[in-house]
Amino acid sequence: ISHTAEDPAVLPHPRPAPRTAEHVAMNDLLQLKSSCTLCSDLLLVCVHCGYVCRVKLWASAFGGEMKSISTKYSGSQLLQKKYKEFERAVRVEEIDGLRLVKRLAENMEEMFHKKAQRLVEAAEEAHLQHEEDPNLQYEYFNAVLINEVDEEGNSVELGGEFILQPNDHFNNLSVNLSLSVVQVPTNMYNKDSAIVNGVYWSEALNKVFVDNFERDPSLIWQYFGSAKGFFRQYPGIKWKPDEHGVIAFDCRNRKWYIQAATSPKDVVILVDVSGSMKGLRLTIARQTVSSILDTLGDDDFFNIIAYNEELHYVEPCLNGTLVQADVTNKDVSLSFSFSRRSLLNLHLLSSSLCFQFNETGRGSECSQAIMLVTDGAVDTYDAIFAKYNWPERKVRIFPYLIGRESAFADNLKWMACANKGYFTQISTLADVQENVMEYLHVLSRPKVIDREHDTVWTEAYIDSTRNRGILLGVVGTDVPVSELLKTIPKYKLGIHGYAFAITNNGYILTHPDLRPLYGDGKKRRKPNYSSVDLSEVEWEDKDDTLRNAMVNRKTGTFSMEVKKSVDKGVRNPKFRNAQPHQQALSGWSLRMSQRKYLMYSSYFVTGLHDLEHPDVALADEWTYCNTDEHPEHRYLSQIEAIKLYLSGHDPHLQCDKELIQEVLFDAVVTAPLEAYWTSLVLNKSENSDKGVEIAYLGTRTGLSRINLFVLPDEDFLTAEDKEGVFNADHFPLWYKRAAEQVPGTFVYSLPFNTGSENKSVVLASTAIQLLDERKSPIAAAVGIQMKLEFFQRKFWTASRQSHLAISACLDYAHVNIWKTLPLLSQTGKFFGEAEGAVMSKLLQMGSFKRSFVIQQIPSSNLFMVVVDNKCDCSIGYTLSVIALTSAAHNESLKCERLKMQKDRRRPDTCHPFHPEENSMECGGTVSLTLSPVAALLCILLALLPR
Repeated sequence: ISHTAEDPAVLPHPRPAPRTAEHVAMNDLLQLKSSCTLCSDLLLVCVHCGYVCRVKLWASAFGGEMKSISTKYSGSQLLQKKYKEFERAVRVEEIDGLRLVKRLAENMEEMFHKKAQRLVEAAEEAHLQHEEDPNLQYEYFNAVLINEVDEEGNSVELGGEFILQPNDHFNNLSVNLSLSVVQVPTNMYNKDSAIVNGVYWSEALNKVFVDNFERDPSLIWQYFGSAKGFFRQYPGIKWKPDEHGVIAFDCRNRKWYIQAATSPKDVVILVDVSGSMKGLRLTIARQTVSSILDTLGDDDFFNIIAYNEELHYVEPCLNGTLVQADVTNKDVSLSFSFSRRSLLNLHLLSSSLCFQFNETGRGSECSQAIMLVTDGAVDTYDAIFAKYNWPERKVRIFPYLIGRESAFADNLKWMACANKGYFTQISTLADVQENVMEYLHVLSRPKVIDREHDTVWTEAYIDSTRNRGILLGVVGTDVPVSELLKTIPKYKLGIHGYAFAITNNGYILTHPDLRPLYGDGKKRRKPNYSSVDLSEVEWEDKDDTLRNAMVNRKTGTFSMEVKKSVDKGVRNPKFRNAQPHQQALSGWSLRMSQRKYLMYSSYFVTGLHDLEHPDVALADEWTYCNTDEHPEHRYLSQIEAIKLYLSGHDPHLQCDKELIQEVLFDAVVTAPLEAYWTSLVLNKSENSDKGVEIAYLGTRTGLSRINLFVLPDEDFLTAEDKEGVFNADHFPLWYKRAAEQVPGTFVYSLPFNTGSENKSVVLASTAIQLLDERKSPIAAAVGIQMKLEFFQRKFWTASRQSHLAISACLDYAHVNIWKTLPLLSQTGKFFGEAEGAVMSKLLQMGSFKRSFVIQQIPSSNLFMVVVDNKCDCSIGYTLSVIALTSAAHNESLKCERLKMQKDRRRPDTCHPFHPEENSMECGGTVSLTLSPVAALLCILLALLPR
């Protein structure tokens, strides 16, 4: 702070003699200097000439006025007194976080299993009762053709009238809650015999779909993805092709299908790029590789090797290793090089190349396969297989013969049959998709024969003909994230606490900071939003300690220093000293900022009357009572359900007894505020200028009260204001910020993005402690909403009462939250954006010519920064922008990134092969015959012990 008595250049008026008060104030300011940038959320800036002591008086006058107004209209002192009166009825207990997260994980696993189990049983039973009929004719509702008519106005075949009505539960889409529809990929024939038979027997699922939704209205989509390619979806909805008249969706390519139908797999793709592989053949080969990659999920690993006379990895830096099949790694180049014609010579393949990938320790270490994409092979190379793959035959071979020539088909099919694989020939681009899918059916055999129904959000189910190992398909249901959050007892996690879940690969399943949508109206999906790693949102976990502990399913607790981001990371984060409590189990973790919570000794049944008051609301996304389980409860509000629960007349209604007990307590304690606020409204002399619009209250149990002093321009604390209300994953922003302040002080803030939305209001909030202790749990928070113009007027009034001269530069004055009338365009902007030069100098503090005086405004989160009036108001200051220069390409860094693999946990179950598999079902055409020697060798191999 450079404003001193020895600097006459900055003092345009005569200086009075130094006073003790000034020296005291100066010492205080010097102490503030080192901490002001950490504590300041809101800076008041104006231009003036005066002394430090006068700035202090100015700040004190304004701070005292605002605290008086905020205390009076919020009723904070009355509420604090009421909680104090009930202190003996309350005890504080410490949460057993490990026990809490363990119960949460168990409940979640049970919920996943229960939601799809009935579909599994119904599908198996329906297929068991069905006899395949190659001549079956059956009309079904095709998802694309429903409600379509021909030129004469008649319904098209497989169309027909299908009633659709908008339903808000399904994002207001038009659906049919009585029937399902069937979608068939564009490259498949709608009336193929296999399709028609599958659609016919799966009609039995309609009844189960409807019954499931009636039992559990939280369900969204239910579906059956057939191994034949069709997709049955409930509720029925019309599908629309793209601009080319194509629907590229194939359920067998979806993650949920692949992970449910097969075990994790390691895949090496060998692509022939010799001289004969050119033109259409190379195009088909590239499409084949692309289709294979589409069938790989996050639990799978792969690499691509091209060969002509020599072998080379498509990505050279991945030599000799496997990489996870995530979206980034699958985005590889298929621009292969060419040379003269060269048929495949498997002798070029060393043991480390093909059959010992599994010995590197990388990959899934479960199912293993080599995909051979070529237009011919001159030998069967049985010596290679005998040396490296027999007798166990752990590595399956899947040859894809490209082109119409069949000269080398016998050799390629022999390789497949001798190694438990499958041979296909691909002649056209239209054949690629169906032929690639065949390998999934082969890999699913062991899982089906073992009768495993692994729950991976979806479940695989099996044919009744057990020894054949035929996969019928995958059933599943979409569970809204909101349903997951309902199982989390938010009131036990603390104000800043939250729960989150990740997959075995470290990808986020649910997290408060996962924001998959962006753009206007938040309707556009971010790329790769479904594969966001936990390390991308938990910034403080720099060494992946928390992430790796969760992936490896370790249990326990630990703490770490964290950063507190403001306004969802839009503003710079600041360090907090809090050390959150962590637990991890089965992919779930809780971050808890407050290890104590309130437990009340008895029911306050009398609080039911207070809970039914019209101004009282409960958190919409919190579950006080489960009203979804039984149909007769679904139309009850949470307050009505609580009333029914307390009456004891319905034993089937399940409620959170502890939460109800606490919310009733809060209803009783906060009830006197209603009479207090009403008296202020009735007193005409109070709030005559109508500057204070609303008083509001929130408690840690999700209870809120709102009182309107005047009718505001916009609604407050509505469901649309996600940051301002109690949500399933967070407390309101004003509540959290109030809890961070010293007890008895108010935090002044603006609604998020005020500048762009032009809301001219200020919020003032303060926390209410239960006990007198400094670390007492926060029981509630109260506050008021006032007009921005009212807040400004009080500011200028306080400055005039201080007899402080305001210079002509007044209109250039800034507050972080406003620019003086009539220029309000800076409202809501970060101070550094509005006053870049001033903010930079404040950070440097001392290396500037202009003088600054900084003073904290008492009982608030505000700081006042007074700038010398020797300024040229015609000059605007902007933030300096440093131009970024493009960095040179670094191949070593690229390789390091590709090779780097974060910890992941392999799935618990693995079904790579089964002794009862029929390995002779290995593809080919009816006319294809093996040579006698090859056939005999294949039979002998099948008889070898495994």
